Amino acid sequence: MEDRAQDKKFKGYIQVYTGNGKGKTTAALGLAVRAAGHGFKTYFCQFLKGQDYGELSAIQKLSSLITIEQFGRKGFIHVTENPDKEDIERAQKGLRKCTKMMKSRKYRIIVMDEVNVAVHFNLFSEKEIHNFLDEKPEEIEVILTGRYAPESFIERADLVTEMKEIKHYYKKGIQARQGIEK
Repeated sequence: MEDRAQDKKFKGYIQVYTGNGKGKTTAALGLAVRAAGHGFKTYFCQFLKGQDYGELSAIQKLSSLITIEQFGRKGFIHVTENPDKEDIERAQKGLRKCTKMMKSRKYRIIVMDEVNVAVHFNLFSEKEIHNFLDEKPEEIEVILTGRYAPESFIERADLVTEMKEIKHYYKKGIQARQGIEK
């Protein structure tokens, strides 16, 4: 199947997956897998993740169509008011890479996983992401995931999905399970 990233008649939109519920990254991965079934290539940038997840192994089997890069550190990022310099540098490097991949037009879809959280943690500004979106070619789809989506992203997006937690077994002390949450 041929990648149609440069198909000018194909309109790309901006999507936001946000909310406190589980499934934002999983939804973006599902979209990437669906797109791969049609020959579309996806660049999937994970801003805050640096550890191994089950989906990374599975996606490697589709590596000719889906590229995932992680720019976070191993483990979970804990940021309050003042983010660590290394976390800022990693996030900025990820944003530069997303820009490069988008401008290359090699990819039909650009997923910016946890970008909303990265903005919330001041790893970069809302304006920097709006500048990125300003450069989006018409035929490229961009997905912004993560809790805390700024209102300006929600307003700008063409599609917004909120994952809402109703009930979660974490509250009973159950940790992330291999193959389900990690």
